[in-house]
Amino acid sequence: MINVLLVDDHELVRTGISRILMDERGIKVIGEAISGEAAIQFCRAQTPDVVLMDMNMPGMGGMTATKRILHYCPDIKVLALSVSCEEPVPTKVMQLGAAGFISKNAAPSEMVSAIRKVHAGERYISGEVAQKMAMSRVTSSNQNPFEELSDREMQIMLMITRGEKVNDIAEQLNVSAKTVNSYRYRMFEKLAISGDVELTHLALRHGMIDIAKL
Repeated sequence: MINVLLVDDHELVRTGISRILMDERGIKVIGEAISGEAAIQFCRAQTPDVVLMDMNMPGMGGMTATKRILHYCPDIKVLALSVSCEEPVPTKVMQLGAAGFISKNAAPSEMVSAIRKVHAGERYISGEVAQKMAMSRVTSSNQNPFEELSDREMQIMLMITRGEKVNDIAEQLNVSAKTVNSYRYRMFEKLAISGDVELTHLALRHGMIDIAKL
């Protein structure tokens, strides 16, 4: 039996996936979480085999949650799930140790297949994501400027574009507001922008964020 934890802040998404997996032999949804923080707590208490992790959620988000889950429970397989499949997000997530990355546009059968494969020890990247990753490596003239950001800068960028305030970000990341602002200004310099509004517009233009969650 493959025990699965579903992590997504949208109840409708969790319900839909849960119903899909309910009909699959050998797969059991043992829990649901609405945030990265809740996912970490669940994994430390119950250790699912596979975590189906949404990448764009309020709070610490899927990237940091993936990193921390794998730190505490290295045997868990994290399968990233996202609407935003543009580089450098898939590459960064896989570098963190995720076992796979699939698009939310994937067919239910592909999601089930991905769960089975990562549980078996394979790595899985859906066709749509793999194509975007490949194209980013051959189209240097259209390079995504977000590829220059560090993992922490990427995390803070996603939190800012969701409308989260500096003090809230600092509290969630257990750092000072001054540290968060240092990352912000370094990020602005790398992206050649001057503020949060420009940052959000740039992220939208490069497909870095899920419009439905704004």
